[in-house]
Amino acid sequence: MTKKTGTVRIGISGWTYAPWRGQFYPEDLPQKQELSYAARHFRSIEINGTFYSLQRPESFGRWRDETPDDFVFAVKGPRFITHMLRLQNIETALANFLASGLLRLGPKLGPILWQFPPNMAFDPDLFENFLALLPHNGEAAANLARRHDGHVKGRAWLEIDGRQPIRHALEIRHESFRSPAFIDMLRRQQIALVCADTVKWPLLMDITADFIYCRLHGSEQLYVSGYEDEALDIWAQRIRAWATGGEPENATRVLAPLAARSKGRDVYLYFDNTDKKLRAPVDADHLSQRLADLMPRSHPKAA
Repeated sequence: MTKKTGTVRIGISGWTYAPWRGQFYPEDLPQKQELSYAARHFRSIEINGTFYSLQRPESFGRWRDETPDDFVFAVKGPRFITHMLRLQNIETALANFLASGLLRLGPKLGPILWQFPPNMAFDPDLFENFLALLPHNGEAAANLARRHDGHVKGRAWLEIDGRQPIRHALEIRHESFRSPAFIDMLRRQQIALVCADTVKWPLLMDITADFIYCRLHGSEQLYVSGYEDEALDIWAQRIRAWATGGEPENATRVLAPLAARSKGRDVYLYFDNTDKKLRAPVDADHLSQRLADLMPRSHPKAA
């Protein structure tokens, strides 16, 4: 039997950063063309604006139109749900988020990222209820979106291919999540545990879904420091293992590794070391070069 490799997407977290202009972005590139330029370099980008406020369907439609056919966005879930409501009474807020326009991305809608604050500990009942609310296909997402309230009245987007899978990934930042109960919960619900490389928060590599989601926040200084050749080589080896259905050697886990899969796993990896220096796009490009054989492109990169 031929072993199938999962799809590998390496990208950046966000794309609007003033220090990148004249560096990553050409000096004369209009700001409105920055997404199009970045999307010709990378196969995926995290949308960060959704974390801070509800966006509009026309924005998602524009982002879809400005990116190549084989491009995928990850969408960051609202901090209103994770940080302010802290998962309490979130049904309407979740419906508003789903109705705000992300469904307009259609096939370019990749995983939804749910990031939790460092002071939020693992509460089994709270997280079980939250995970049970999350839709796993387009039909379920659209049905939940229809329960929105007046916050998106007159500008809701409720259309999507009902067969389209909806993936979710959780990024935790508290040591209490080093729990077998938490890993088992994610596996039951097919929610990915984010493998987050930081200097402050837990780095866990337990596989809990049919895909892998990584965020690289900085090897030494949060959001700032970059990744040198040795570190990028290690991440390339990890991605190859995941994409071919295995697991990296010496991975930090809560539970024992899973059995290898013949069809591999999709891998999404984003560099979030976006502050001050031009590290995220450079590191993403260097890591992509190491995995070029796993990342065919149907369109040329920008010159």
